[in-house]
Amino acid sequence: MLKRVLSLLLVLAMVFSISVGCAKQEPAPAEEKPAEETPAAETPAGEEDYLVWNIAVDPETWDPTLNSAADGGHIIQNMFEGLTKETSEGIEAAAAESWDITNDGKTYTFHLRDGLKWSDGQPVTAKDFEYAWKRACDPAVASDYSFLVTTYLVGGAEYFNGTGTIDQIGVKALDDKTLEVNLKFPVAYFLSLTSFYTYMPVRQDIVEANGEGWEKNPATCISNGAFKMTEYQTGSHITMVKNENYWDAANVKLAGIKGLMIVEGTTALNGYENGEIQILDSITIEQIPRLQKEDPNFVIYPHIGTYYVNFNVDNEVFKDVRIRKAFSLAIDRKQFVEQVTKGGQTPATGFIPSGMIFSDGSDIRPLDANGMPAPEYGIDPTKANVEEAKALLAEAGYPDGKGLPKITFLYNTNENNKKIAEALQGMWKQNLGVDVELLNQDWAVFQETRRAGEYMMARGGWLGDYGDPMTMLDLFTVASGNNDPQWRYAEEPNGAPHDKTLNPEQKEFEDAISQSLVTSGKDRDAALKAAEDSLMNNMVVAPIYYYTFTTIVDSSKVEGVELTLTNKWDFTHAELIK
Repeated sequence: MLKRVLSLLLVLAMVFSISVGCAKQEPAPAEEKPAEETPAAETPAGEEDYLVWNIAVDPETWDPTLNSAADGGHIIQNMFEGLTKETSEGIEAAAAESWDITNDGKTYTFHLRDGLKWSDGQPVTAKDFEYAWKRACDPAVASDYSFLVTTYLVGGAEYFNGTGTIDQIGVKALDDKTLEVNLKFPVAYFLSLTSFYTYMPVRQDIVEANGEGWEKNPATCISNGAFKMTEYQTGSHITMVKNENYWDAANVKLAGIKGLMIVEGTTALNGYENGEIQILDSITIEQIPRLQKEDPNFVIYPHIGTYYVNFNVDNEVFKDVRIRKAFSLAIDRKQFVEQVTKGGQTPATGFIPSGMIFSDGSDIRPLDANGMPAPEYGIDPTKANVEEAKALLAEAGYPDGKGLPKITFLYNTNENNKKIAEALQGMWKQNLGVDVELLNQDWAVFQETRRAGEYMMARGGWLGDYGDPMTMLDLFTVASGNNDPQWRYAEEPNGAPHDKTLNPEQKEFEDAISQSLVTSGKDRDAALKAAEDSLMNNMVVAPIYYYTFTTIVDSSKVEGVELTLTNKWDFTHAELIK
């Protein structure tokens, strides 16, 4: 049964993304600094055998329960390990060596490997997984990804909402090596979920004794993956070394990894070209054409994800769907990918990206011979729909933008995001006659501002966490801590206590999502499409393009570097070339 289940997941994953969809939030560099203030790329004495990788940001967290961003996800991928593991080939056994699934698909029994240890030598037990999963359901912890657990585990939502107890959550350690999981309904991609950060174990004694930030202190960052942390300097770097207590340590070749936090893309590229950095993926837009022509180490991968504009639907201006649609239709998406981003991206006409599939294997959003999706929701992927955009704005009472209050667009500080924001600003001015002020914040502050709904429009990006369309849609459920547009038909006192303005039209979306969870086959396909229709007809977000992942791996200095199916860096089997 093990091989059969893994093979099924592999087929799904390979369709989902040929070579690479994460973590939850998009890779989002932190505040830009002058070049002279950027952390030096040189590897200190004594670390000559360490792989040097530019993370490009100082992540908000790499606590597996709390992380919702791709940058923290890369670190977690290398320091922690779930019951299963996502690789470039699919889902494979990890901390669990096998599992049993009941005929109704609702009960999983995982069997842990012998001799699993934490980086401090203490045993990893099934109780550690039980604690971590229940912690994710705890409203006091306020995990952005709580919904990724509470949606599926029996009793999870009830505990989160205060109507159930922690002991009623459907995960239980039967003994040190056996974990029993009870789901509300069959979940075809559950084994993929168990490879995701929110399902990874954390140590109860460490977390409770040290509180928030335990993972940023080398003395308390106890992990169970291939590497462990030995140093962290805020805004500078994180150092990880081989975890000698990892169950597969014999196949880990690197002595260590130094993750730099160089925000300025040109400085990071210079570090690579000077031989000081081996891995980077935050490539500035201007450099892409040159690198495509000159550097065989530069590769563009497909990426299951969407770059978009968030509209705060509770805002006095953007609560009007006509205004949201006007701003969306005024964007020339073809011009965007050809003249602004230049990284092989695809213009977006819906939120679910091309590459995600229906139950029969067909693409939800197929591309034509020119690599374009079909027009949908009034969006033409080849041009802006200026006439309709202007008509909508006039219908809303603001002909040519006259009478509108000051409009702002918020983005997190980064060279590429700035260029994208400036391009949007220009299109809105040219096509709508609206002046938009650009605001920027560093990554950590930006995340909090967006999450709290303290903006008018803000950039957004979402990368798929697992190989199912739900990975894109569950972002906008009532319970989602990542529902940045504040689109909720009911209050969510635990997940979003600040959001008191209700949006009745969201219930249609919520009902479609609920229907998709209890159906299968064509019925489920129809429910998922109905959910996207609701999201897009209400233009809660304006999708701009579908992501690609631009990377550089210095093949003259390192081999065996792996990108998982959702484009997380995995250095478990990497090796420096001597």
